[in-house]
This record gives sequence, structure tokens and C-alpha cells, in this order.
Amino acid sequence: MSTDTLEEAVEQAVRGGCTVVQLREKDCTSLEFYETAKRIKEITDKYQVPLIINDRVDIALAVDADGVHVGQDDLPAGEVRRILGPDKIVGVSAGCVEEAVRASADGADYLGVGAMYATSTKEDADVTSREELLKIRESVDLPIVVIGGINQQTYQNFKGIGIDGLAVVSAVIAAKDIEAAARELSEGFRS
Repeated sequence: MSTDTLEEAVEQAVRGGCTVVQLREKDCTSLEFYETAKRIKEITDKYQVPLIINDRVDIALAVDADGVHVGQDDLPAGEVRRILGPDKIVGVSAGCVEEAVRASADGADYLGVGAMYATSTKEDADVTSREELLKIRESVDLPIVVIGGINQQTYQNFKGIGIDGLAVVSAVIAAKDIEAAARELSEGFRS
């Protein structure tokens, strides 16, 4: 991270065009996650950008986040939907057609597909091939966000193939100018 705080990084990314913030905290206590989520929610509310909490339905409910993103080893999407209700966003990670179809049937609002490339932010993630991504696109009507190794050099590989968004971490928050990095990716993908 190129800023002193996560809050600074998030605000700069949002100012640069980030349209959704997903808060992913793996190495902190529940209290620390909750307090961080409250601070990030103040920023996302200020800019009217949805806040999605990774894995933790309890934290999402506690801070009234806009939704939760779960992986294949987390609470099933159907249970997350039951707990959150119909008005919150439920995102699900999928790396193959079977997982995507199940997520759709379970009430997911969008899919995070990948990892498209090896990435240091999730070292245990399997890489999803472009061919499998295209099969997923054909198999479900949900919005698809690609994740894993997406950056200024790779994002163009996903333009024009029915992909709805890019999930990035390092490509933005590790940049010297976070706002400019977010703007470059956002504008470049939409053009």
C-alpha cells in the first residue's frame, strides 16, 4: 500500500473511479475488522459507492454494508442470501462452470471469476483459464468481475468478451498515485 492508511487508499481509489469497494481482512481480530469496516463504510457512504465485506456476514450486518462476497469454502451463497435478505448484494467466487451455475442458482448477484493470473494477494488461488472464463460467461447471466493478477498490462485481455468489471488490489493501492491508477483502469476498461 502506498498510503499510510487503508482509508486514504480507499478514498483515493474511489475518487479515481473505483465503483465498488470490497474489504478483505484475513489477518486481524473480529474487533479490528469491524472497526476498519466502520471507517471504510464512512468513505464509501460519502461517495455513494457500495461496500462489500469479504467472507464475514457478521461484520457486514454489524456495519450495514451493502453486501458480502464469499468463496467456495465459506458459507454457501444460499445461506448468505437467507441471512442478508433480498436487498443486499451477494457475490461468489467461481473458478469453473459448475461453481458459477451453483452460485447463480443459490441467489448470487455477481461472480468473481479467477484467479485469472497468479497473484500475491491470494497465493492459494487456482488459475482459471480464459477458455473456462468464456464457458462461465456462456453459462450464467450474472455480472462477472475478473480477479487475480488484473493490472494495467492485463486488463485489456477482458475487454469485449462480456466481462462486467475488474477486481484489483495491488494495481491500484500499491501505485504511487492511487487515484490515477484507478482512473486509468476504470477508463481504459470502459473505453
